[in-house]
Amino acid sequence: MNEFSTNAQNRLVDHDASDSERQLAMWMHLSLLGHLFAPLVIFVVPLVLWLVQKDDSPFVDDHGKETLNFHLTLFFYSFLLGALGFVTCGVAWALIPGIYVLGIVGMVLASKAAHRGEYYRYPMTIRFLH
Repeated sequence: MNEFSTNAQNRLVDHDASDSERQLAMWMHLSLLGHLFAPLVIFVVPLVLWLVQKDDSPFVDDHGKETLNFHLTLFFYSFLLGALGFVTCGVAWALIPGIYVLGIVGMVLASKAAHRGEYYRYPMTIRFLH
């Protein structure tokens, strides 16, 4: 049975999450950096890690779904702004750096929360997986 409490930021903390579960969740969030090497890494790495561990750890299951939802949302926003850029004569393309900022800040906050054993919800994320 998992023990939960809340911290000063009112985030749920799983005291039973092992160090390996915390590190695995942290690496799933940090996989967003994989876009620097190969774009599909940001989907494949967290998907594989989540599918392998989701039944063994509620903590990893939650972070895996949250990571995939965030990465899919960033892809959706990028695609949407790219398409809107053609309609708006490039005006929408000016918002694309905001997606990168959202991705980097969200990734850092989520990976730090996972490392501390906290559950985390990314802002502005579409919940594709529940």
